[in-house]
Amino acid sequence: MMRRPVCIASLAAVLVAATVLLARSPNISANTQQPVSAIAEVKIDNFSFTPGTLIVTVGTTVTWTNRDDIPHMVVGTDGVFKSKVLDTNEKFSYTFTKPGIFPYFCSIHPKITGKVVVR
Repeated sequence: MMRRPVCIASLAAVLVAATVLLARSPNISANTQQPVSAIAEVKIDNFSFTPGTLIVTVGTTVTWTNRDDIPHMVVGTDGVFKSKVLDTNEKFSYTFTKPGIFPYFCSIHPKITGKVVVR
């Protein structure tokens, strides 16, 4: 019966020591306010963007990959981003740094549209 309090006390001491060590480490922070970068992907295939609407958080990098056999472009309707002509399997990435709705289209095939919603 005496072992249980000793085990709990030992565990508590180890947790306190670990907390002190982590708090002193310059590379580890228990309470950080920096957003974690995320990655999201859009596929260009069969004359469409998939998904057509992508919902992400601020700081997310979106990568478009052309899976079609013909070239495409990714152009934000507000001019915020614009890819070069993407051949098959080429990629274009853009990091969204503010919230909003960002519609885009393929400037070679303007009927191909999509949007990124950044929260």
